Amino acid sequence: MTFSIGDLARETSTKVETIRYYEKIGLMPQAARTSGNHRAYSAAHRNRLTFIRHSRELGFSLDDVRALLKLSDSPENPCAEADTIATQHLERVRSRIARLRALEAELTRMVDGCCGSKVAECRVIEVLADHSLCGHDH
Repeated sequence: MTFSIGDLARETSTKVETIRYYEKIGLMPQAARTSGNHRAYSAAHRNRLTFIRHSRELGFSLDDVRALLKLSDSPENPCAEADTIATQHLERVRSRIARLRALEAELTRMVDGCCGSKVAECRVIEVLADHSLCGHDH
């Protein structure tokens, strides 16, 4: 079974331009060409693109995806490196979540501190104008 680039895009919910980009940077192998010089993708292409898409949806960088793909191409090898990549990514995600929670707390303080009266008495404007009034580290 082969897929045109449009079919592959629909099958994997990926834009055609993204598929071409992944080919250009070497994440996806080049597709065979038909006699009419159209790309002809295989089920292996679809599976690889699905792997890439899922990795990207989970927030892995392109470098991490490249490393994970390389590992997946050698299924007999130990998975310690894949675990390391995922663990490092998880640590980055947790750090980002902590920063977002601090941001949420600061925005909550600003909004809760606003009396809703006049701009001259607005806590949101006041805090934005004077960084020293922020309740978080800068």
